[in-house]
Amino acid sequence: MTDKPKQPAATGPVLLAGGNPQIAKGYGNAPVQAYIAAMPGWKSALGRRLDALIERAVPDVKKAVKWNSPLYGTEDNRYFLGLHVYTSYVKVAFFRGAELQPVPPGGSRQPLVRYLDIREGDSLDEAQFVAWVKQASRLPGERM
Repeated sequence: MTDKPKQPAATGPVLLAGGNPQIAKGYGNAPVQAYIAAMPGWKSALGRRLDALIERAVPDVKKAVKWNSPLYGTEDNRYFLGLHVYTSYVKVAFFRGAELQPVPPGGSRQPLVRYLDIREGDSLDEAQFVAWVKQASRLPGERM
């Protein structure tokens, strides 16, 4: 019987289906930054950009990672926005997006949730994104 060669130790977080980083549940900026750093390829730069825009729009934003997704809110355990990585895009979920003006373009099976899917090479309308974030931050957050 021969010993199997040992696999090298994994460096960094495991990427789940679609390239979504597997980050342990945590509260505050550190786990969100770990998630963003582990986003594959162009998505990491987009994650940094979105995070900076959210912080600029809501300076006292509260952050967490739950269910392998960064969440942003104005109260502990109540969130207005989340990010999630897929193979060819990053999904921004506005948890009460149906109440935003204009309503973000992506529909959901959940009546209040609306999505913004951002693909490589898409131009992000930063002014519109910041306006949505500001509006969303003033609505009641979703308990998660």
